Amino acid sequence: MSPDLQSLQKRLEHEFSNPRLLQQALTHRSFSADHNERVEFLGDSVLNLAVAGLLYERLSELPEGDLSRVRANLVKQDTLHQLAVELGLPALLRLGEGEAKSGGHKRPSILADALEAVIGAVYLDAGFAKADQLVRRLFSAVEINPTMPAIGKDPKTELQEWLQGRKMNLPIYRVVGTLGAAHKQTFDVECEISEYGRAERGIGGSRRAGEQAAAAAMLAYVKTLD
Repeated sequence: MSPDLQSLQKRLEHEFSNPRLLQQALTHRSFSADHNERVEFLGDSVLNLAVAGLLYERLSELPEGDLSRVRANLVKQDTLHQLAVELGLPALLRLGEGEAKSGGHKRPSILADALEAVIGAVYLDAGFAKADQLVRRLFSAVEINPTMPAIGKDPKTELQEWLQGRKMNLPIYRVVGTLGAAHKQTFDVECEISEYGRAERGIGGSRRAGEQAAAAAMLAYVKTLD
């Protein structure tokens, strides 16, 4: 393992038994077929669970809806991007030539996804307890307080709250296609609500942006049902 990745392990406070997982977590799809999207998908869920547990402990008086909004603020792209920068991920990303030349090392969506992938890699390497400890360390300096729900909701959060308020299942998001060159891809994402047997599509410059676009389209539909 390179000295840079060894230093990252020290910052993560986790030494990988399978170092390939860490390397994969830092690999963008423009660089190799063995990229980080699957482990980033896993890390997204691990991150949400870890943050949910953290908020359950710290904000014991908040109801479910407010907890969801606080969590959405903590796991949004801007926050994850900043944490990735503080962790030193920009210099460690493995990008294809075109993506690197276009500034991919600084792109917030790529860095946010890489951070989630690193969390997923720790989970795969050592289990949830280690990943949870990492998330708690990462967010130790991030302000968490009950006023955070006042910050605007994104479409995914608003759709989730709309469904929860009606005791319905959460939506299912799927990437149904990618368009364009590897360094300039757009993601075609589907958002499905099983109770309605309906899916809406959205396109964005990252998987996360595509999900938000699809959620916005689904939100527009469900609001016609009220």
